[in-house]
Amino acid sequence: MKLTIFTLIIGTLLSFSATAATSYTVDSKHTFPSFEINHLGFSMQRGRFNQTSGKISLDPELSAGNIDITIETASIDTGYAELEKHLRGTDFLDAKRYPKITFLSNRLSFNKDQLIAADGLLTLHGIAKPVHLTVDHFYCGMNLITLKNTCGANVTTTLKRSDFGIDKYVPKIADEMTITIQIEATKN
Repeated sequence: MKLTIFTLIIGTLLSFSATAATSYTVDSKHTFPSFEINHLGFSMQRGRFNQTSGKISLDPELSAGNIDITIETASIDTGYAELEKHLRGTDFLDAKRYPKITFLSNRLSFNKDQLIAADGLLTLHGIAKPVHLTVDHFYCGMNLITLKNTCGANVTTTLKRSDFGIDKYVPKIADEMTITIQIEATKN
């Protein structure tokens, strides 16, 4: 018991800093890429993907690192089963033919020890395109629940679905989509 309390105190006082090349595994229970798209001008429709995995390496001292993320296309979740079936189908994601969405980057941008952006290659619907991700929140520290060093971020970008060959109902259903990813990763 004393060791646990001591560990919690140290973890609280000494926030973990990613100051050397450190490898992390994406925490799939706390990582959910989501999207927002204008639906016929009436509303902003939202959804998310429930299965994400990957590895991240960070070296803020060298302003370097890499990201390798995989999203299971069929894990799309909108809260409406009929819509999800349609989005998994050939009109949109074609999840049987393209079961994974990937993002690979070795071009990370830092402001001191804060990750602020990542440029990489997004592969969606079998098409790979360069994408710029903006990081508007980044924090590394001791997770006081798991007692593991963890990094988390909130990441955003905007893309055109037609750039990836998903152009059904454009422009009635907007071409431009906002993507937001809340991500947590645990130190290996």
